[in-house]
Amino acid sequence: MRMQKNDHIDAILPEVIGWQRHLHRHPELGFSEFQTADFVAGKLQEFGLEVHRDVSATAVVGVLKAGSGTGRIMFRAELDALPVDEASGLEHSSETKGVMHACGHDAHTAMLLGAAQLLSQAPNFDGTIYFVFQPAEEVHGGGRKMIADGLLERFPADMAFSQHNWPGTAEGAVIVPTGPIMAGVDDFTLTFSGKGAHAAMPDLGDDPVLAAAEFICSAQRIVSRTINPQAALVLSFTQMHGGRINNIVPSQMELQGTARFFDPALSDHVEARLRQIAGGIAMAHGVAFDLDYRKGYPAVVNTVTGAETARRAARSFLDEGLVLTEEPPSLGCEDFSYLLNAVGNGAYLWLGAGDVGPRAGLHGDAYVFNDALFPVGLRMWVSLAETALPRNR
Repeated sequence: MRMQKNDHIDAILPEVIGWQRHLHRHPELGFSEFQTADFVAGKLQEFGLEVHRDVSATAVVGVLKAGSGTGRIMFRAELDALPVDEASGLEHSSETKGVMHACGHDAHTAMLLGAAQLLSQAPNFDGTIYFVFQPAEEVHGGGRKMIADGLLERFPADMAFSQHNWPGTAEGAVIVPTGPIMAGVDDFTLTFSGKGAHAAMPDLGDDPVLAAAEFICSAQRIVSRTINPQAALVLSFTQMHGGRINNIVPSQMELQGTARFFDPALSDHVEARLRQIAGGIAMAHGVAFDLDYRKGYPAVVNTVTGAETARRAARSFLDEGLVLTEEPPSLGCEDFSYLLNAVGNGAYLWLGAGDVGPRAGLHGDAYVFNDALFPVGLRMWVSLAETALPRNR
């Protein structure tokens, strides 16, 4: 990595790490990030940014302008933590039982704050930057709510960017593929209902358990037999509920699951096929069924212009071998998709965090953010601003 020593990023680094340590000790769950939002807004005000807190729930938006350019870009970080009991052993471990920054959002927030400070001190860009600190990225769709609450009507942007640490990839690398990088996700609940019976006399009733078991097996043909084998689709059953005693066949069985994909057309395809298979099995077993199919986060798909802009920014300070473009996408999901889709241009970046064990990975109770990424993330934000909004265009 080509980085000068004792430059402005080196100087701010201890302060940025201190912010992350503070946020890590005081995590808050989605839509309840009140102290976190206070902290962020206070820092942005110190840096002289225009600060808005009436945008959406606990969201904070800082606005920084330089020069006379009309270009507008949006940088986004997340405020929320996870409902996880921390077992990292860190000196700055969570002081809130059952809540932990187990995904690095505290570090992402600290790095974006650092970028706001650096760019306010040395605004080597021409245009407007919106620093968006989003609530409830995990599960609750805070990005979707921000869009619905009029974020882009008030702060219209030409491109949007976000970056996330990514364990299991080369440490210090910036990973920016063109096209899909994170999957779309839908959730569903399927209930089979019939007439219960004594386990010794199953002929006197229906058997939703048998129907549910057959459905779990049959539904996998959606992946193996109804789509192009080269397309990415994961269908997982994650919960099965029914019955309370071992000698009674229950009258109802509930299944829950999730579908993950990159092609948005697969959302409707999976729903239609689940309904078709459930209907056939219900008819064969003489039971009724009800399918509640819930469309969730769309896939995160980097645009050509957004990804190339991010790669140019990364190459300004990283060796070519650390700017990766061919890393396989993840079937995990991210609600930055709402913002990226609404803006229509931009990219989601991974910061390679190196190899870690399962419990130390994202959402693990032993997760630890890799401090080596702080200078990379800070320099990436600054370089993105200077690349996307160059002076003397």
